[in-house]
Amino acid sequence: MKQTTGNGSAVVFTGAVKTFGRAGQSVRAADGIGLTVERGETVALLGRNGAGKSTAISLLLGLDEPDSGSVRVLGRTPVQAVRAGLVGAMLQEGQPIPRVTVRELIAFVASTYPRPLPVTEALALAGVTEYANRRIDKLSGGQTQRVRFAVALAGNPELIVLDEPTAALDVEGRHAFWDSMRTYARRGNTVIFSTHYLEEADGNADRIVVIDRGRIVADGSGDTIKAAAGHHQVSFDLAGRSTDGLELLPGVATVEVTGDRALLHTADSDATVVELARLGLIRGLEVSPATLETAFLSLTSTAAVAARNRTETV
Repeated sequence: MKQTTGNGSAVVFTGAVKTFGRAGQSVRAADGIGLTVERGETVALLGRNGAGKSTAISLLLGLDEPDSGSVRVLGRTPVQAVRAGLVGAMLQEGQPIPRVTVRELIAFVASTYPRPLPVTEALALAGVTEYANRRIDKLSGGQTQRVRFAVALAGNPELIVLDEPTAALDVEGRHAFWDSMRTYARRGNTVIFSTHYLEEADGNADRIVVIDRGRIVADGSGDTIKAAAGHHQVSFDLAGRSTDGLELLPGVATVEVTGDRALLHTADSDATVVELARLGLIRGLEVSPATLETAFLSLTSTAAVAARNRTETV
């Protein structure tokens, strides 16, 4: 049975600030981040390139230290938690080790931890058993990514941090990876991952944390964040009709047209549908809640940033 380090939170960021660059040209990559992740949670970090996700992960793993504020991991400093074997990480960087088999690598990594997973279990959980005796430098990109997951699991950590874990995987490989991750999480472990695949965050995370310009701008379940965006989607067949004026319909924020079908993002779907009916544009009509992508774009848009800045200066 897995030994745990106590009943406190898994991760606590308290006003964490990290600035890079020189005075006058500095970038505040973490701008007072406050975040608590409880044990057993699976949390997705979302953000555009340069939003601060990687900095948050670096602070979490002890690769960087905050200029002010603090980060605690399983009741310890990040460096202490990593050295104690309580944290596993799967990062994007890293080159295959030549002339070493997958099994040999996992056995070596496991031997450096106080309470490692059995090697066969780590291989099975990561889904790499079938090529465990192959050299790592002979594997495909997707297979190498799965080996990185096995390395992260080898020490039997209580917390695992995954940075874009499925970036090199095809669709089948991505599904298999998340099956493995959910198996790991069901053991009571904590998972924090960043991804550009929004559907992965929506389908696999208990909570989604959206970071923009070094700040947390949303934190909640996928449904909560989508509801907060306040938009629905209304789609219908144009049947050859012009798209002129669709952006002026009640509630409509944006219009997308693909072939002969229009998709409207609207803050008042009822008013939009009533006007479409008046215009005779309800062929193949569908109304659905906002997607996570729509909510994400809304939260990180230039208008949203300007609104947050106005609120802070009031």
